[in-house]
Amino acid sequence: MHIWLALAIAIAAEVVATTALKASEGFTRSLPSLVVVLGYGCAFFFLAQALRGIPVGVAYAVWSGAGIVLVSLIAWIFLGQRLDMAAVFGILLILAGVTVIQLFSKASAH
Repeated sequence: MHIWLALAIAIAAEVVATTALKASEGFTRSLPSLVVVLGYGCAFFFLAQALRGIPVGVAYAVWSGAGIVLVSLIAWIFLGQRLDMAAVFGILLILAGVTVIQLFSKASAH
């Protein structure tokens, strides 16, 4: 499996799990709680696969940065979470940081 595909799957699984975490209502609802556990398990499995070829610092920066951006977008669009300008600016900085790593870092496995 391509290492960047593994990282993309890890990110998607983490986003699904984190979104379901809200719906689990503190692990009091069974189905969302199961999605959380399976999602995080899948996320860590594929993150471990990605670490076979991507330095841990780079992989974690991309994984967490992309997760923050995607979860924030989902919360805004589907859960009605309001983001003020400081939050939007901070999220844009995270996105910019991940982009810089991908485009310019020699530490990133291309």
